[in-house]
Amino acid sequence: MDQKTNELFTATGRRKKAAACVRVLLKGTGKIIINGKECTKYFSTIDNIVEVKKPLQVAELEGKIDIFANVKGGGTSGQAGAVSLGISRCLVDWNPQIRFALRREELLTRDPRAKERKKYGRKGARRRFQWTKR
Repeated sequence: MDQKTNELFTATGRRKKAAACVRVLLKGTGKIIINGKECTKYFSTIDNIVEVKKPLQVAELEGKIDIFANVKGGGTSGQAGAVSLGISRCLVDWNPQIRFALRREELLTRDPRAKERKKYGRKGARRRFQWTKR
């Protein structure tokens, strides 16, 4: 394998308005700490917890490494996506052979979707004001 011998890897993940700085410690016990809280305490929905743990399941490293993340901005789903992308990038830095498995699960692709800006003359981004005949 083409693995690096460092124990600590860092990467940044982004999604919507959220940005996550992720540190992966290779010799760990499986802790996932986000903004000083346990992953299950920080994210209330199961979907977000599964999204954060998905890169570890694909790489078969669940329970073997520790993850520390600082997340700012956005909502909970955006923050979960940002942490997931950061974890995936750290794992690729550690072992480039994992890239193909992560790419197949679309975990290395930065999701470009973001909130569309409000335009003038509109009620929202696309919604028009109601038209009245009289």
